[in-house]
Amino acid sequence: MAKKEEMKKAKRRSGVLMPVSSLPSPYGIGGFGKSARDFVDFLKKAGQSYWQILPLGPTSYGDSPYQSFSTFAGNPYFVDIDTLIGRGFLTEKDAKKYACRSDHYVDYSELYKKRMALLKLAYKNSGISASSSKSPDPKYVKAFAAFCKENAWWLDDYALFMALKDSHGGVSFDKWPEGEKNRDEATLDKLRDKYADEIDYVRFIQFEFIVEWTELKAYANREGIEIIGDIPIYVSADSSDMWANPALFQLDDNNQPTGVAGCPPDAFSATGQLWGNPLYDWDYHKKTGYDWWMKRIAHCFKLYDVVRIDHFRGFDEYYAIPYGDETAEFGKWKKGPGYDLFRAMKEKFGDSLRVIAEDLGYLTPSVIKLVQRTGFPGMKVLQFAFDSREDSDYLPHNYTQNCVVYTGTHDNETTRGWFETCPSKDRTFAKQYLDIHSRKDIAWKFIRCALGSVADTCIIPIQDYLNLDDSARINTPSTLGGNWEWRLVEGDLTDELAERMLTMTRMYARF
Repeated sequence: MAKKEEMKKAKRRSGVLMPVSSLPSPYGIGGFGKSARDFVDFLKKAGQSYWQILPLGPTSYGDSPYQSFSTFAGNPYFVDIDTLIGRGFLTEKDAKKYACRSDHYVDYSELYKKRMALLKLAYKNSGISASSSKSPDPKYVKAFAAFCKENAWWLDDYALFMALKDSHGGVSFDKWPEGEKNRDEATLDKLRDKYADEIDYVRFIQFEFIVEWTELKAYANREGIEIIGDIPIYVSADSSDMWANPALFQLDDNNQPTGVAGCPPDAFSATGQLWGNPLYDWDYHKKTGYDWWMKRIAHCFKLYDVVRIDHFRGFDEYYAIPYGDETAEFGKWKKGPGYDLFRAMKEKFGDSLRVIAEDLGYLTPSVIKLVQRTGFPGMKVLQFAFDSREDSDYLPHNYTQNCVVYTGTHDNETTRGWFETCPSKDRTFAKQYLDIHSRKDIAWKFIRCALGSVADTCIIPIQDYLNLDDSARINTPSTLGGNWEWRLVEGDLTDELAERMLTMTRMYARF
């Protein structure tokens, strides 16, 4: 009996949610350098087991990590400038010349102009570029060539896609000349020669990204910290995935989407959420044995220890909005692949893959059944618990062990912000349930409740550990501008905070 109880306790873990972009750095955005390792050290000191991040893909329009130019590529902004200086590809003078002004938030407009110029200079100085005057390091060149060969199945299309996009001033590929847009092979062969150097630049950045990320993840794992990554269910309409693999999606004869993704109107949005992502042709995917998905899953588990699958409901039923609609009001629910996709995944990879199902929002019986059948833990968000009109599934006394509890996510207000703006009845209920007598430590009351729950895993946004208001919010869904910008400031993560986190982690047997 004692042994069984010991095994139960051993499963209890906790971690922190914070995007890589939110790390402090002198270069305008967080990256894979020293501050990332410092954050790992902080997590270890605080007794944590997980660092949950947001998607690592290159961001496109709106700067959202959920709208990426590729589901396989990495964000160039995360490549560490100090590492490039250490390799001799840049100088400190170069870094200062292209420095961004703000250390307190991400200015994506400034970052785009300055960082790309700096990275292109690093490429030119790497010795890989044909125009470089420097002799390359033979070991570096050999590793680069091996990377390009191993990843050619996605990298070649992505590198060409980004080179062409750059040549067209960044416009969406559906506005490119016909031969480029529809991938006429004779046209593309000529363009591969014409833009050979630009293509190798993209490959170089992806190589640096994966080398640096692999080293950072290895460091985290050695320190006892595992990485929870995030896989968006959909890809961007303007992506190399859609450009290179149109058969994967519901498109008409002109390769235009017949429908796009989103969410129907609800209490949060009167017109729903129009995401605009192309919808999958699930019949085609089934015929291929879900080959593209199997490659995607395998790629994710090279990057992360645990994968959170975003918008899990979309695998059971997905909301299809007619292409061209300006709101999500007139969409229809359609059947997704259901368990068939996850059966294929388990047959290929076994039952050892660790997945979190993002099953938030209104759940139909069939969605609940799908989550249960996969065995994946679902998500519980405390901010959703205190609807005074009902006994919510998000209240901790209704949890099962096989779930992951959050105070809030990147799409929510900070917990302090939520408490200050929620309906008065909900606030009263939360005060009674959590025994809140003062507003001073609101977030910590929520944190204590989450850590003390039966949920096997507890993840807390770093903003809540800092008890920050809504000025620290990461994203407000269905809005454009002002999102994905928040960053930590040097000095925020103190020894006192780590000690307080460690004390609570030990108290609730999550250490």
